[in-house]
Amino acid sequence: MLRELRPALILAVSLTVITGLAYPLAMTGFAGAVLPDQAHGSLIVRDGVVVGAANVGQAFTSDRYFRGRPSATTGADPADASKTVPSPYNAANSMGSNLGPTSKALSERIAADVEALRRENPSVPVPVDLVTASASGLDPHISPAAALFQVPRVATARGLPEHRVRAIVEATVEEPLFGVFGEPRVNVLALNLALDQAVSGAAVR
Repeated sequence: MLRELRPALILAVSLTVITGLAYPLAMTGFAGAVLPDQAHGSLIVRDGVVVGAANVGQAFTSDRYFRGRPSATTGADPADASKTVPSPYNAANSMGSNLGPTSKALSERIAADVEALRRENPSVPVPVDLVTASASGLDPHISPAAALFQVPRVATARGLPEHRVRAIVEATVEEPLFGVFGEPRVNVLALNLALDQAVSGAAVR
């Protein structure tokens, strides 16, 4: 019987070492050598401090900053670890809301967001990505239309002319890959960093 089991055991151990240890270590080393920034999380550093990651959104609350898409991610409730509470852009718990188009809660939330945004800029239709969450809840990008929609609020909060803020938005628009793949987009963190650098160098918050 041992003679029959030995090949199976050798194969199981060999595959475990190859696929569970050797391959992951090789890929980690390859990624670190060829794409070091991406391998280490695409972190963005300013003045020696990590302020975020290029591929994970953040929740900006101040009127002085542009805001990203809504995020449906959750985290553990500090008062009761068995429950969850909203935790926007929680990179440890990527998820969508799982609410469908017939959901009353979703409809009410979107209607409230649209109304608030209309008060912010009543002269322009509300871009859809400012009221809809992405499937991951971590999307760092918004459309150029969504960024330009926020220009009046940001310009007013900073005491700047709108044309100057609009120019900063337009300078940070990322074009489709090779001019074909994807849509024009704006990385919200990169935009806010560019805004701070252009006007005062204040810290992002």
